[in-house]
Amino acid sequence: MKRYFVAGTDTDVGKTFVSQAILMAANQAGLKSIGYKPVSAGCEETSEGLRNSDALMLQRNSSVVLQYDEVNPVAFLDPVAPHLAAKKEEINIEVETVSQGYENLLAKDADLVLVEGAGGWRLPLNDSQFLSDFVIQHDLPVVLVVGLKLGCLNHSLLTVEAIKRDGLNLAGWVANQIDPDMLYLQDNIDALHGLISAPCLGVIPRLNVAEQAVSMLKTEMLF
Repeated sequence: MKRYFVAGTDTDVGKTFVSQAILMAANQAGLKSIGYKPVSAGCEETSEGLRNSDALMLQRNSSVVLQYDEVNPVAFLDPVAPHLAAKKEEINIEVETVSQGYENLLAKDADLVLVEGAGGWRLPLNDSQFLSDFVIQHDLPVVLVVGLKLGCLNHSLLTVEAIKRDGLNLAGWVANQIDPDMLYLQDNIDALHGLISAPCLGVIPRLNVAEQAVSMLKTEMLF
């Protein structure tokens, strides 16, 4: 079983987009795949309960049929840091809750379990725990999504430094263009290649659908 945690250099850098593409590639390879979004905020109220668009995308692209609560056990309405939304609702998010949901998915014996983070690497769950604590606890290799925009070099290097300091393996990184007008785009990509000592799994231009990104990723390095 292959297991990965998809982290981002910031929020809104394309973690879900890249996760979708990886799941699609796994499905095309005939693998049993599962996407897991343990914590989400900014959900929509529906007749079936709170629903997060990122989690729904992972659910749709998992080849193993999953209930929504299996994909996204911790969900909040307000589009803010989850631990702040939890305080408002007088709820305490624990690493144990995230781990329990993950272990339930491992029991389904998939070939690939892809866990998508929320926000950046050091996302608080409560006053003393972070989502990265869950990744450390389960020793998950990390796929880092670098949002190509002004400041991405600093954000990338600090995130890579934190991942390695936490004793984890950076399985690879993906450069995802989120600013269509970024100056010196190729120069920044070249700099990332030289500064990050992990394989680049792909460079994705500004795209509308994840299907277009599948062939741009070196997923054979993950599977």
